[in-house]
Amino acid sequence: MLRGEAGTRRGAAGAGLGWPGRRGPAQPPPPQITGVSILRAGETMEPALRAVCKDVRIGTILIQTNQLTGEPELHYLRLPKDISDDHVILMDCTVSTGAAAMMAVRVLLDHDVPEDKIFLLSLLMAEMGVHSVAYAFPRVRIITTAVDKRVNDLFRIIPGIGNFGDRYFGTDAAPDGSDEEEAASMS
Repeated sequence: MLRGEAGTRRGAAGAGLGWPGRRGPAQPPPPQITGVSILRAGETMEPALRAVCKDVRIGTILIQTNQLTGEPELHYLRLPKDISDDHVILMDCTVSTGAAAMMAVRVLLDHDVPEDKIFLLSLLMAEMGVHSVAYAFPRVRIITTAVDKRVNDLFRIIPGIGNFGDRYFGTDAAPDGSDEEEAASMS
């Protein structure tokens, strides 16, 4: 609660209490929220964000790992204009090493979004990813529902949840084996 001047319809004035977040005539508008999906699995979080934030703006980033070098590469970027004052929710369902998330944070920083206005939202992260992002960007807020301890040689989270994008969109993973088989072989 906040203390301040209060008035009534009949013109009486006095001390009053208000609730943070409720706007009065002298309060600035709340900050804009922008969601940025790291494609493809991050896109699955957009409907929930739109359901609770009706005026949210959405951007997308496609980052893929180069199979020869193992390094992340930026392939596509679409961000709303003037996001530098926004609170940005960076969405990726799973974060294993944190390399794609860190590249996405760098892209946002290059677009003048302050580090302390970036929220990395994930369903599942590996400890390696949490530590990598937190070390590189200590003011980025990390929000996740669970943290698994390990990643395998292919940098997939163990035990993990498989390829979340494939599960959500109903597409098949590579036919050479499932994530469950990989998890069993890593035990």
